[in-house]
Amino acid sequence: MSDEKQAVTEAGPLELAGDDAVLPFAVEPLDVRGRVVYLGNTLDAILQRHKYPEPVSRLLGEAIVLTALLGTSLKFDGRFILQTQTDGPVSMLVVDFETPDRIRACAQFKLEAVAEAVTAQRTSSADLLGRGTLAMTIDQGQHMSRYQGVVALDGGTLEDVAHRYFAQSEQIPTRVRLAVAEVLERQPGEKPSQSWRAGGLIVQFLPESPDRMRQPDLHPGDAPEDVDLPEVGDEDDAWVEAQALVDTVKDVELTDPGMAAERILFSLFHERGVRVFDPQPLRDRCRCSRDRVSDMLRGFSAEDRDHMTVENQIEVTCEFCNTTYHFDPADFD
Repeated sequence: MSDEKQAVTEAGPLELAGDDAVLPFAVEPLDVRGRVVYLGNTLDAILQRHKYPEPVSRLLGEAIVLTALLGTSLKFDGRFILQTQTDGPVSMLVVDFETPDRIRACAQFKLEAVAEAVTAQRTSSADLLGRGTLAMTIDQGQHMSRYQGVVALDGGTLEDVAHRYFAQSEQIPTRVRLAVAEVLERQPGEKPSQSWRAGGLIVQFLPESPDRMRQPDLHPGDAPEDVDLPEVGDEDDAWVEAQALVDTVKDVELTDPGMAAERILFSLFHERGVRVFDPQPLRDRCRCSRDRVSDMLRGFSAEDRDHMTVENQIEVTCEFCNTTYHFDPADFD
């Protein structure tokens, strides 16, 4: 994060971050830091390319927003990968962020199960995901070890699992908001057009004193009355206020083309004062290339390549960007 920062006033900074950029911010009186993002063309390009059923696109959009918020926090060259594996109609989501600004995504789903969910009007993210796991992987390159955090998905939303991840793995009080929508736009003299938009906000409580970060203990539930248990602690007043403010954010505020990151931050934190840092742009850009696919094929045995050959050609399609590569089997002899 750059050290350059500016206060957000009612008029806003001289230049807005705009769509497809993550804007870091700090609310110093509340000891809060966070990031906010509005996705337009980048998200629309990814989702339009795949042409998934609407509920699948919406769910993948939420995963893309969450990945953008978390991946841009990396302070080194590397990758952040979010992946779900569940028993629901959408069996897998994969979002890959590569520093400083590349993002790509894809989903796997059972078409009949998704159609049944639509008919039954059970298309919330919790319904589509079902139960399984969500893994967040940080890859610092081939010479460094990977870090992976795994959280159970037990019928909750991606917001729920993000809260659980930070409570268990990072032990940082965190609040996340995600929203995705198809927006209908009409320009004078043109036919109406639909496009995907999304927005997200993450706020974390990071006071200087570790004691102030301590979260309330879990409720003892049905523990016997004669067992001495620690009292459930109270949350810090500053963090209670920050959460209450974030909870007022409506989905439409995160998907409105007329809204901006700076404006929503001012509406939330103008009484306390909020400072923003340099925005971090995002691009729809895949990591695949003809050379990388060729190197992958060379790793297969000749017998495996024979099984992949159809009409004297090997055809490989990237699941992320749908680019298709054709190879002559003789090139690998």
